[in-house]
Amino acid sequence: MLEWLRRYRRAMLAGDISAGLVVAMMMIPQGMAYALVAGLPPVVGIYASILPPLLYALFGSSMTQSVGPMAIISLMTAAALAPLAASGSGLYLVLAAQLALMSGAVLLVCGLLRIGFLANFFSRPVMSGFTIGSAILIAFAQVRPLVGGQLPQFHLPSALLGVGALLVLLFARNSLGALLRKAGMRAIAADISVRLAPMLVVVAATALSVGLDLQAVGVAVTGAVPAGLPGLNLATSEAHWRSLLQPALLIGFMTFMISMSAAQTLALKRQEKLNSNYELIGLGTANIGSALSGGFPVTGSISRSAVNFAAGANTPLASIITAALLAIALVAPTGWLALLPLPALAATIIVAVLGMLELSTLRTAWRYDRGDALALLATAAGVLVMGVEAGVIIGVVLSMGTLIWRASRPHIAVLGRIAGTEHFRNIDRYPAETRPDMLMLRIDANLFFGNVEAVNQRIEEELRSRPGTRNLVLVMTAVSSIDTSALFALSELNQSLTLHGIGLHLAEVKGPVMDRLTGSDFLHALNGTIFLSAAMAWDGISSAR
Repeated sequence: MLEWLRRYRRAMLAGDISAGLVVAMMMIPQGMAYALVAGLPPVVGIYASILPPLLYALFGSSMTQSVGPMAIISLMTAAALAPLAASGSGLYLVLAAQLALMSGAVLLVCGLLRIGFLANFFSRPVMSGFTIGSAILIAFAQVRPLVGGQLPQFHLPSALLGVGALLVLLFARNSLGALLRKAGMRAIAADISVRLAPMLVVVAATALSVGLDLQAVGVAVTGAVPAGLPGLNLATSEAHWRSLLQPALLIGFMTFMISMSAAQTLALKRQEKLNSNYELIGLGTANIGSALSGGFPVTGSISRSAVNFAAGANTPLASIITAALLAIALVAPTGWLALLPLPALAATIIVAVLGMLELSTLRTAWRYDRGDALALLATAAGVLVMGVEAGVIIGVVLSMGTLIWRASRPHIAVLGRIAGTEHFRNIDRYPAETRPDMLMLRIDANLFFGNVEAVNQRIEEELRSRPGTRNLVLVMTAVSSIDTSALFALSELNQSLTLHGIGLHLAEVKGPVMDRLTGSDFLHALNGTIFLSAAMAWDGISSAR
């Protein structure tokens, strides 16, 4: 906070105020709706939107990130707590706050230990698959409150109100912006109008429900919303610490991934730099703050942060203003919040999660890398069939498995010289010159225990296909490290080639790799030469024949 406060200028204030107001209007129906997804009373969603953004503003590194309830984290909260307590019960509320506390502690410790880099091991296709699966689960779960019953049964007044609100929101999401821009409204104003549509629809549905007394005919409403700010307390259940540990770890992990995705997208637009470790600390303290105020796990929201950005937010002061306005909304009379019809809130949830069904990643992955596309589909299927936590685990395993599988099968190219030059290229791609007694191989990966067997097999295959080879040159341009297992493999390769009368040479060895090789016995036993470049190896071996 000290960094952005030092740079604060009066000209930034108008943008921060307008963004704070817009996001506050958006947060009232959204926070209440996401609390319902988590199995909590709607007001808890507002509780979780006050203290968390204040704490994130103190420690987070994003200037426009909006922290609060989010659909996927709400779904994960419900999945974690459903086996432990009845939805909406006193114990359930305690466990929700306890889960936020544990998730926040995990994030905070990771930030203090500076291990934010671990987020890099969850690939974008897998993250997209998890998001798609979660969005479908959330939307499906909202069908019942949308129509007031379990299909094919439904409550007609609830269905008319819910489906009507859904159609209006879909129109706003897909067509309203274009119509407003066509009418002459500026693009930013049109986008903000679209983002505020859920608030306007919920208010209109509430007015309609009250005017027609729909509650009397069975339309469900949110119910009494306690006025006043939440009290600070840290109630926990001693018997559930162990049961909540795994969900807390998974939620903490997903909180960081989702938040970083949102923050990085917006930071790139302003050429701002994020610090992943500060993000961990900011999100950790935000979740601890949510726990202290009776909330549930929170994270940065992609859609809400985009609204914050578009509405003119320049600094985290916008989020502080949002939190202050939400606090005022709770201090003021809250009777109107009790009248919000649940079918309209269900419609806002469905439209919100439909925006998460971004299939462009799947299309790109399918064209570019079928392995990534299959990982995306497998993760989405895992969420739908086995549950949210299993989906996260499947995603992590697939991300790491894909990384290991690719690293264990490095690309190796047979090189030849481009005639009349000192350039050497892959003979499968270029008309390059080779020599029958010399085999030049470029290994395009670091050498480690996971790929040395594959490298040895490829070398053996190439030597068998070229029985006249008397000199093998390993071009090490892309090799930045050689671990102990690979060192032993090179030594064994050198011994085997010596027995067959074949010289082993190295070319273009990087400085750090050479430093480590110098400290080993390998260079003393090497039966060939280390050349500065592939061209020098070509000329040197040729002249020595």
